[in-house]
Amino acid sequence: MACGIPPDTRCLKLRFCCGQNLRLLFFLFYLNMVSGHIRYSIPEEMKKGSLIGNVAQDLGLDLKRLRSGRARIVTGESIQYTELKTDKGILVVKERIDREQLCGDITPCSFSFEMILENPMELHQITVEITDINDHSPKFKRDKIHFEISETANTGARFTLTSAEDQDVGVNGLREYFLTENDNFVLKQNSNADGKKYAEMVLQKPLDRETNPSLSLKLIAVDGGTPQRSGSVNIDITVLDANDNAPVFNQSVYKATVLENSPRDTYVTTVNASDVDFGSNSVITYYFSDLNSGLSDLFTVNEESGVISITGLIDYEKDKKYELRIEAKDQGGLTDSSKVIIEVTDVNDNAPIISVMSFTSPVSEDSPSGTTIGIINVKDLDSGDNGQVNCKIEQNAPFKITSNLRNYYTLVTDTVLDRESVSEYNITVVATDAGMPPLSTKRTFTLKVSDVNDNAPVFSQGVYNAFITENNSPGVSVLMLRARDPDENQNARISYILEDANIGGSPVSEYVSVNAESGVVHIVRSFDYEQIKQLVFVVKAQDGGSPPLSSNVSVKIMIQDQNDNPPQVLYPVQTGGSLVAEMVPRSADVGYLVTKVVAVDVDSGQNAWLSYKLQKATDRALFEVGLQNGEIRTIRQVTDKDAVKQRLTVIVEDNGQPSRSATVIVNVAVADSFPEVLSEFTDFTHDKEYNDNLTFYLVLALAVVSFLFITCLVVIISVKIYRWRQSRVLYHSNLPVIPYYPPRYSDTLGTGTLQHVYNYEVCRTTDSRKSDCKFGRAGSQNVLIMDPSSTGTMQRIQSEKSILDEPDSPLEVS
Repeated sequence: MACGIPPDTRCLKLRFCCGQNLRLLFFLFYLNMVSGHIRYSIPEEMKKGSLIGNVAQDLGLDLKRLRSGRARIVTGESIQYTELKTDKGILVVKERIDREQLCGDITPCSFSFEMILENPMELHQITVEITDINDHSPKFKRDKIHFEISETANTGARFTLTSAEDQDVGVNGLREYFLTENDNFVLKQNSNADGKKYAEMVLQKPLDRETNPSLSLKLIAVDGGTPQRSGSVNIDITVLDANDNAPVFNQSVYKATVLENSPRDTYVTTVNASDVDFGSNSVITYYFSDLNSGLSDLFTVNEESGVISITGLIDYEKDKKYELRIEAKDQGGLTDSSKVIIEVTDVNDNAPIISVMSFTSPVSEDSPSGTTIGIINVKDLDSGDNGQVNCKIEQNAPFKITSNLRNYYTLVTDTVLDRESVSEYNITVVATDAGMPPLSTKRTFTLKVSDVNDNAPVFSQGVYNAFITENNSPGVSVLMLRARDPDENQNARISYILEDANIGGSPVSEYVSVNAESGVVHIVRSFDYEQIKQLVFVVKAQDGGSPPLSSNVSVKIMIQDQNDNPPQVLYPVQTGGSLVAEMVPRSADVGYLVTKVVAVDVDSGQNAWLSYKLQKATDRALFEVGLQNGEIRTIRQVTDKDAVKQRLTVIVEDNGQPSRSATVIVNVAVADSFPEVLSEFTDFTHDKEYNDNLTFYLVLALAVVSFLFITCLVVIISVKIYRWRQSRVLYHSNLPVIPYYPPRYSDTLGTGTLQHVYNYEVCRTTDSRKSDCKFGRAGSQNVLIMDPSSTGTMQRIQSEKSILDEPDSPLEVS
């Protein structure tokens, strides 16, 4: 009965442990893991789904906490008798509970398990006590009991009867025996030290074989349950003659000690009984009287010698002590009984058992020291020192084991983890008992460390240098940046970003670009070494973490010169409208410095090294050019036979591959006076200017003719469209047509209505006798002016000209 209510109502009894459990709860208050202990009591054989107790209410937990904490039951047994309904917070029966199968004759009968919640971790121990119901009747192992008793048996002789076995316990267990009524025997009931009852049949009236050669009795065993159950066995007694002395044991109790796991046929002890009779009546046979206990499978007694030995497996964890009833019987059927108590000595034959209550993997690498990653339960079925267990971590790892509750150990981190150093740990927990020799058990846990973005990308170089030749093709790649991030997955995904900057007033993105994925630097435009010598910019490598981490690196791209510029001649100046000439007196000696060709090359290095060569000359035997300095000197004495007008073509060449060159024409006048030079160079000037003017006139005439042609087309089309529209208007309006004549219109067959008037005025310079002019009709003015400079250059200024000049103008200049 629980809670004062009969068991039939199946009341669930909730009891909180007091006394030392209060001290345990007080100790657990200081732990990171919350724990509690509740106890329920239920009868056996409850139906599946029957209510055991409201766990949530008894522990003061909310139903949401049960669901969010993933509440679950953890038991080390193969059969789980209970089930937790997290949606209701109740504990119900899951499997049929047979108290006799679960505990045998052990009372009280209970089993314990743990309920675990996570986030935060909570551990609650629940004990369910199973109360017995009267569902078994007493049973005898034998169908009948047979005795052979001599008629000379003394009054008071005892005959031990086979005991009945009732699997129920307490009031439902075996209570007493009854013997059917008879004249010779009465029943005497006794109890063993373990509380088991057994019966003896005591002779109260001598037997008379001649009156009753045999007797048939019945032994009835009843229990104390309600309703009461019973079992019976028949007793057949055969009365023998003559043997009037029973065997007598020399000890009422025999004691022995054996080691568990002792091999078969191991000697235990020897019992001894004596019979004062003579002959065959003194021959004694030994046997076990109580066969219901099942001890006959563990021990055997030699019928003749009384030696007791082991025949089965002795397990200390199952039974620590055995109590045997042994009988000594002579040939006349007289017996005596004695008791043999065998104590079992424990040996260290059970290694510790490691059970995992909870284990968390992976764990974040930024978890603080002391983070709980697992809870384990360690049990050793041995006793004493053999059952004392010590747990430790086998290898040198950043973890430790703490124990705050008996048989429970917590696996926590000892330091801060670093995934980049070690991404996975194999943690081996070793549980060792204190036996001799000690036994141990290993359990390996694989713990993975999850990554956090705690490492910025790192470039392989502090500064990247690259070279590229000028006049490169846009889009060419010049180098690849490479950064490494020891993190993983998204935290290690690197993007390369070109930092904003200005180079020469323009954004750096107009010069280079960086591939965000590969880090390849591409040239966006073609470079000119003469404008920019190098590019210096910053590239940022940024990972994909949250928040992202980054690092910068400087990139320097040096532009290499290419021989893409020809030399430029600074002197003598080459002009299109004037003539420059150097004068050399006829008295000039050998090595006379005529002039110096000055040239530069905007390239650099060997591309800018210049050399001078004389390509053509009027008289090659008169002049030479310095290879390195460009000086033009005479190489012989000037004579009167040498021509006044000397024309030298000098080529200036750089040292590039391939080389580039420029050509300059140097006019040299070999004369002692200026008028002589002027008369020689006048024709040359006029010829050059005439050619230039002719080219200009041809281009101008072509442009004018094209313009007139297009204008005429536009006018004709416009007039056509206008007339067509007028005709349409007149046609629809029915008005008379009045012809229209434009001003100055003349209905003649003349070739044109515009005047063609030309007026030219020519001015000549010195020595104009070589010029030739033809004048046309008077009209607009064209003026030709000869430059009064010493070179005799002639310029033409057009002051006014009609847009419809005829191409066959009568002006000719030669």
